[in-house]
Amino acid sequence: MTTIHPGLKARRRRSALRTAGFLSPWLLGFSVFFAYPLLATVYFSFMKYDGFTAPVWNGLANWSYVFQDYPFFWPALRNTLWLVVVMVSLRVVFGLGVGLLVTRVRTAPGLFRTFFYLPYLAPPVAATMAFVFLLNPGTGPANTVLDLFGMPQPGWFKDADWSKPALTLLALWGIGDLMIIFMAALLDVPRDQYEAAELDGAGPFARFRWVTLPNISPILLFAVVTGVIETMQFYTQPLVAGKVASGVIGGSGQQFEPGYPDQSTLTVPQIVYNLGFQRFDTGSACVVALVLFALCMAFTAVLMRRGSGFLSAED
Repeated sequence: MTTIHPGLKARRRRSALRTAGFLSPWLLGFSVFFAYPLLATVYFSFMKYDGFTAPVWNGLANWSYVFQDYPFFWPALRNTLWLVVVMVSLRVVFGLGVGLLVTRVRTAPGLFRTFFYLPYLAPPVAATMAFVFLLNPGTGPANTVLDLFGMPQPGWFKDADWSKPALTLLALWGIGDLMIIFMAALLDVPRDQYEAAELDGAGPFARFRWVTLPNISPILLFAVVTGVIETMQFYTQPLVAGKVASGVIGGSGQQFEPGYPDQSTLTVPQIVYNLGFQRFDTGSACVVALVLFALCMAFTAVLMRRGSGFLSAED
């Protein structure tokens, strides 16, 4: 049996303390801003708590209420998943397309980049209100233009079938963030690989498939993962769109159930706010927050696992 020299023990202890000291800012932030809120959310999900009186244990009553009796949970979950699948996919494809376009523009490239990036800087509330007025089925210029060409005129934010596509159009309009990311990745692709592929007779599509995509695959994965996480927290735009389209823009004493029209713009973060701060049912709000957290983790884990197969060894 070997014994450890006391001096070696002391050095190891000092090394561990030094490491803990360097890690302490991260450990403190992780504990205060992630671990404690998560544990508190789990705790309150089993409590009857209104935010004012002391919490009282009520077992699985909150979970049963959210999944069986709360009328907004399942519509909000369906809408959120629709936005995750459709909006994220279209934003990635559209952002990549715009990135390809601006990297190939030779005349005034800075102007084109500014043109596509500026909408991303618009405040979400102002941009959403402007879009609702532009897409107003009665007076908006969008339907006026469609009418000139004899095309159907959707109800947009006043039609349950068109409200989510309208939100998707709003998200595509503010595509500047993804454009910048993809533009930087595309400009970083080695030119000699394109030249070698062209010498081998590869056409534009083949060069994109076998040269561009493998080189930007980590950025694609990043865009999809962050897009899913952001869309799972989609709150401001659908809430403002529903309020403006319904005529309830604001004001004291006004009551507004989110999701207009017909719960089509209702998202999971909205019902967290509805339960926690409008109905003062903190326990049920914690249940919905945990479901949202679990879905974000599941989506991220699946995407990271499947996306790792597209990454090269050096990535």
